[in-house]
Amino acid sequence: MAGPTVDAGGERTAPAAGAATAAPPGRATVAVLGGLVALGPFTTDLYLPALPSLTADLHSTAPAVQLTLTGQLFGMAAGQLVFGPLSDRHGRRRPLLAGIAAYALATLVCALAPSVPVLVAARFVQGAAGAAGLVIARAVARDRYEGVAMIRFMASLAMISGLAPIVAPVLGAQLLHVTDWRGTFAVLAALGAVLALLAALALEESLPPERRHRGGLATTLGAIGGLLREGRFVGYVLTSTFAFGALFAYVSGSSTVLQEVYRVSPQTYSLLFAVNSVALMASTQLNGRVLVSRLRPASLMLLGLLLAVVAGFALTLFTGVWDLGLAAVCPAMCLLMASMGMVGPNSAAQALTMAPHAAGSASALLGLGTFLCGAVVAPLSSAGGEPSAVLLGVVVLGSAVLSLVAFLVFCRPWQASPTP
Repeated sequence: MAGPTVDAGGERTAPAAGAATAAPPGRATVAVLGGLVALGPFTTDLYLPALPSLTADLHSTAPAVQLTLTGQLFGMAAGQLVFGPLSDRHGRRRPLLAGIAAYALATLVCALAPSVPVLVAARFVQGAAGAAGLVIARAVARDRYEGVAMIRFMASLAMISGLAPIVAPVLGAQLLHVTDWRGTFAVLAALGAVLALLAALALEESLPPERRHRGGLATTLGAIGGLLREGRFVGYVLTSTFAFGALFAYVSGSSTVLQEVYRVSPQTYSLLFAVNSVALMASTQLNGRVLVSRLRPASLMLLGLLLAVVAGFALTLFTGVWDLGLAAVCPAMCLLMASMGMVGPNSAAQALTMAPHAAGSASALLGLGTFLCGAVVAPLSSAGGEPSAVLLGVVVLGSAVLSLVAFLVFCRPWQASPTP
């Protein structure tokens, strides 16, 4: 059962009656929103195979080029904090369409960037604009669904967005046969334009005028403040934040570690990345279609977090103590990705359940934490100036442990959720 919720003014209320349904999500809605959610990882992953060549072309270094990932993540964190509250006040459609259109323009600037600093700045704007799709998709889920239906909706979005880490590196590697890293950004700009068109044609408004905020900044800050006073909500945010840190340590570090430490080709790297992403998709669907109707979300989250800690420990052990090469590192990475399929959808659904009247703000806080953490961990695998498999393992392990601790301390999974 859902616990107390927080309304637009930051007050604790009972769960809203009739605000959402338990009906299964429509296929068109899932497809379009899934594509918008997938835009974030696609933006990150498409150019990963080109990072070494980008570094050489712009006469830069691996740590400096990693800042292009950091810039995008900071942008996504900031953008969610803007678009989430805006969607609570003005509805979901208009902020979404404006954000995706701005994303396409910023991506064209990335393709023309003459230097790493310009590229980092353009990636920040690109991330901020593209964040509209991610934050508003989660808010739409809270508008329309509740309980198990919402978790399944989240799992469906995750399945579609999980295709991005499979397709993007493979496509990026193949694009390098016919173009350079600039061409990958041209492809992303075209993708943004197509998604903006599809959203304009297919998505209906999910937040009716009577449920929108009428206040200004004070109302928004009140809603955010009310959410931050809820210990369990903060716990779900922190759990999601640190779990994403472990995930993004892998996403940002695996390209240079696998290609420069273990000497795999861009094409082989893209295939390894795709295999691990299949593990994420399979776990997400197992969670959403089978396990969620048999086990409590808290139990699934705890299982996923324990698996993430085991994966981080194995990566650290197999790189820092016993150098067993790819044969040991790749299964550990695969286990890490699989664990995220149990943590991500459940933590997001549990947090959003507490904010039926401030879903945009709640979604923004979820995104703010995760992408700020991702921005911090992105350059750590090459913090010493060179890519390091050992550092990658340590960062994954540290993030996974922090996520588990936050879940146990704030969410107290052994207790039932409080009721009003």
